[in-house]
Amino acid sequence: MEKTVTQAIQYRRSVRIFKSDVELDVNTVRQCIENAILAPTSSNMQLWEFYHITNKDVLNKMVKACLGQNAAKTAQQMVVVVTRKDLWRKRVRSNLTFLESAYGKKPKKEYTSREKFALAYYKKLIPSIYFDFMGIFGWLKYLIFQIVGFFKPTYRQVRASDMRIVAHKSAGLAAQNFMISMASKGYDTCPMEGSDTLLVKRALGLPRSSEINMVIGCGVRDEKGVYGPRFRIPFEEVYKLV
Repeated sequence: MEKTVTQAIQYRRSVRIFKSDVELDVNTVRQCIENAILAPTSSNMQLWEFYHITNKDVLNKMVKACLGQNAAKTAQQMVVVVTRKDLWRKRVRSNLTFLESAYGKKPKKEYTSREKFALAYYKKLIPSIYFDFMGIFGWLKYLIFQIVGFFKPTYRQVRASDMRIVAHKSAGLAAQNFMISMASKGYDTCPMEGSDTLLVKRALGLPRSSEINMVIGCGVRDEKGVYGPRFRIPFEEVYKLV
């Protein structure tokens, strides 16, 4: 029986050793990735890709790229979450195509104010935020927005480094969707920060402009796969009611 959201969250642990004799259903893992892409994403840009690895040769390459971690060596499958900030123009076009289809083809003056705002958002605002050249425009935009901020609240994260963070935050939300979905099926995962990202890119044939958000080992936990009891800072220490 599939676990509830709360049960899945409580069940999920970072599993370092997976059973070698329990295979994962490829389609079930794919369904969990389909849940991943339903995660919230900044401006609906969806600057992510998910590489579902089942090929043994590629898995072996990934073990080396993940520095020989047990969670990589024993993984039955892997999912690599990749950020693609470089695809922002393509994602803008996809959003505009969707909106224009949803609104229907009609003269510009017949669009509602909300529809005009949404179209202008992707035609003008998003390009102005994402476009950059060697970081120069990013810093120029940063200075302009800081000056504007003296007079009214404004968005300030407009440098290339800021937009990288935005893409990684969205990818992290998707990764969590995936891991909770896996837990609901009784499957286990381990998100791995430690990896040689250049080797990961080579193993997957990724372009230089892509970035690795995380590598997630997948399997069913061995009895020694969870290294200890769960520790969390006391809730009262991190919960601030304002």
